[in-house]
Amino acid sequence: MHWLLIGYMFLFIHRPFEVWPALGDLHVERVYMLVTMGVWLVAAPKRLLPNWQHLANAGFVTAVLACWVTSPWSAQGQPVVEDYLKIVVFYVLLVTSVSDERGLKHVAMALLGVMSLYLLHSLREYLGGRHTYRMGIARMLGVDKTYGDPNTFGASIVFVLPFVTAMWKSGVGGKLGRYWLMGYVALSGLCILLTGSRGSLMAFGVWVAITILRGPKKWAWVAGVGLAAPVVFVALPESLQNRFHTIIDPSVGPANAQESGEGRIVGFFTGLELWGRSPLTGVGPGAWRPATGSSIESHNLYGQLMGEMGGLGVATFAGVLACFAANLWRIRAVKRDFPEWENDLVFQVPAAIGTAVFLLLLLGAAGHNLFRYTWLWYGGLLIISRYCIEARLRAVDAGEYEFASEDEEIEEEWPEGWTVHAGHDPVGAAAEVGERHS
Repeated sequence: MHWLLIGYMFLFIHRPFEVWPALGDLHVERVYMLVTMGVWLVAAPKRLLPNWQHLANAGFVTAVLACWVTSPWSAQGQPVVEDYLKIVVFYVLLVTSVSDERGLKHVAMALLGVMSLYLLHSLREYLGGRHTYRMGIARMLGVDKTYGDPNTFGASIVFVLPFVTAMWKSGVGGKLGRYWLMGYVALSGLCILLTGSRGSLMAFGVWVAITILRGPKKWAWVAGVGLAAPVVFVALPESLQNRFHTIIDPSVGPANAQESGEGRIVGFFTGLELWGRSPLTGVGPGAWRPATGSSIESHNLYGQLMGEMGGLGVATFAGVLACFAANLWRIRAVKRDFPEWENDLVFQVPAAIGTAVFLLLLLGAAGHNLFRYTWLWYGGLLIISRYCIEARLRAVDAGEYEFASEDEEIEEEWPEGWTVHAGHDPVGAAAEVGERHS
């Protein structure tokens, strides 16, 4: 089942049916999801992992439907709601099909693998002449249409980068894996620069800063980045140099670039105004343009939330964020009690998700990402991570999990003949033992 889910991740992110219209005519994504749901229903082992975040997500989904049904512009908002419900279906399949560390590792690695293919294909198309001319510059696009806009494409890249840190610290793939991760970061940075997305570039810088501050040799990395950044900037075409210069001096760019930046602030206050008109349910998901008469979307998460979903949306979305925080807090507490587990992937994935949620909220000041798949996908991965960690704790309580000194190897009768090495749990073994004793 894991591989079917990973296949759908590829279809959803890369979206080949939008690249090659013939595949779109065959409705490849829809057929694939129906097959996956059939396998899940008939053959796959299923388990709903206990977590309050399920309830929070269900509350937000209910709010989306309530705000849509009561909206005067429900017809215009229908595509947004339908696309969001598809994300909900994948979330349900994910959290009921993956319940061990091995599955978590597969999905996390697949996310980076799929994004690598997506970025490489998009870069190839850009080098072949595919781009959009906007804000006075040629800007790189994603190879698809749904998430291919330069700003959306840049944001998609940023939100996956925290998983690079998780893979690096957990040592997944060994030395070869680290070469891949370094190449992935370089590719991500290049694509972000070519999109001309100022928000994505700033978020990329925030991720770099967080990574450096959490790692060893901080000052050496600060010096290295400080020396490399001017070199990269000078190597950019003059048009892109001017574009990014407007981050600190808007006057050097065209007037429409300055208006674009100011539009993010306008989106927030317009959202407040719409909330005042419809305090409970807002104007409805996807109804921003018809409700405001604007030719563009809100470009602001907080304005979008208030304006399109009103108080109901604000309350339920706050509940989702509270559950993210509660799960991360609990996992952090376990990590303090078991420092020898700190670099295991099951602990590094939640750390990556915490950083990604912060970046989602940060970029939300310049983008309407309320219905982005990232919220539910990462919420599901966090739930799976916490379940695996709790399974480890149950194994420890049952006396089935032993720790070794650095030079000692313990032979235990783990399921399927696993061997426990110093301070490390074989992927999935503790989860299986914990389930046996729960």
